[in-house]
Amino acid sequence: MLRSDPAVTEAIEGFSPRTVSGAAAAFAREVTAQAKPESPNRAKAYLFAASRLGAFCESIGIELTATVALHPSVVERCCAPGMTTMSAPTRRTVRTNLRAIARAHACGPPPVWLGRERAKAPYSREEIASYLSLADAQPTESRRMRASAVVCLSAGAGLVGADLKAVTGEDVVARSGGVVVCVRSGRRPRVVPVLWRYHDRLLSAAGFAGDRLVIGGTSPLRRNVTSPLTASLAGGRDLPRIEITRLRATWLCEVAETIGIRAFMDAAGITCSQRLGDLAASLPSASEEEAVALLGARR
Repeated sequence: MLRSDPAVTEAIEGFSPRTVSGAAAAFAREVTAQAKPESPNRAKAYLFAASRLGAFCESIGIELTATVALHPSVVERCCAPGMTTMSAPTRRTVRTNLRAIARAHACGPPPVWLGRERAKAPYSREEIASYLSLADAQPTESRRMRASAVVCLSAGAGLVGADLKAVTGEDVVARSGGVVVCVRSGRRPRVVPVLWRYHDRLLSAAGFAGDRLVIGGTSPLRRNVTSPLTASLAGGRDLPRIEITRLRATWLCEVAETIGIRAFMDAAGITCSQRLGDLAASLPSASEEEAVALLGARR
């Protein structure tokens, strides 16, 4: 059995803060010692977190024992906004350290690992060309136009779901130096520049649809419009069924490459885009002409 570091022991035994009661400090020393921190700095972090938890438990009448106070529900309540005067970064740090102490004490059930969903793989240009050829090979003009529109709206403008189903021929417009799709309904009405390779095909499909829905159906609220369409395409037995989410992933990758997202993230040392949305919200919006020039111009 490894001997404890004297510096760690000294840090724990010398912990006597003035901001919490003697009972809360004793609780912090006890649970920290049993958690066996590997360094004095980690011991100090555990002591601070446990003393905050001890003070919280005293304030609401919870017993100061490890099995009760370190239960996940108590830890979450202690660190919840509005339950403490700690700042948000401090709450996050305290919760992380309390969870570590609780794991050492085996308090509460272990967390279940939930793997995050990975983004769909984009299609290659060769695969997109194959699906467009399949659209051209359909036996009727109506089916040819609708199949072509699905590929153009998803891989060329990134539309999926309700936004895709609600587009009429009149929502596809040649203007601002390119072609745009006006998304008028749903949670995020917007104007989307269409990638230049899809301009002619999408304009043809829109002209054929007129004031009707471009991909078919009688109502934008109707479910499963795209699934029957993609499942019923004639021919192309060597091609897997079109996935709308992969078409959108194709658009996302091409746009990201165009605006240099990978170069930017590499230069900034960023591997996760969690906060990019917060930063982007503070930037001025581009005009329609600027967006078309950036995303929809011929290259």
